[in-house]
Amino acid sequence: MNICVFLSAADLDERYTRPAREFAELIGRGGHTLVWGGSDVGLMKVLADGVADSGGRLVGVSVDFLAAAAREGADEMVVAGDLAERKALLLAKSDAVVVMVGGTGTLDEATEILELKKHGKHTKPVVLLNTAGFYDGLRQQFQRMEDEGFLPIPLTDLVFFAEDGVGALAFLEESMGVG
Repeated sequence: MNICVFLSAADLDERYTRPAREFAELIGRGGHTLVWGGSDVGLMKVLADGVADSGGRLVGVSVDFLAAAAREGADEMVVAGDLAERKALLLAKSDAVVVMVGGTGTLDEATEILELKKHGKHTKPVVLLNTAGFYDGLRQQFQRMEDEGFLPIPLTDLVFFAEDGVGALAFLEESMGVG
């Protein structure tokens, strides 16, 4: 399975790097491919290192203004002309999507992927990996959107919130009929 992961490229503390390493090992040991933003810095590097060290493949999609930070030696690396093209390529190259901790870029990617799913532009499973309760507020906001009629489909059909990598991967494998 090709798993797109949206996440931060920032250097973060062990509260976030440890779960990222654990999830990366699950991806690699499961024989899956990581499809990610291609950067070889911060949490993106932690994830890519873990997948590669555990036997998984790496498919990166960088963007022209970040190409200098792209990972050398990825199994495949594409450089998109802009962020919109990058998001489209990441989605096209993946079977499923996981959103890990991140800033505004990660939030932008997550909401675009969910908006496309809401409108039936893709049916890929989407997981928000809620490391250390990072997405508790977003889960509450999504629940309010559903409760007050802003979502045309049930929240559970739109996104799955996983508390850890084991739960995230189990949901994806079940959704895709893998494993």
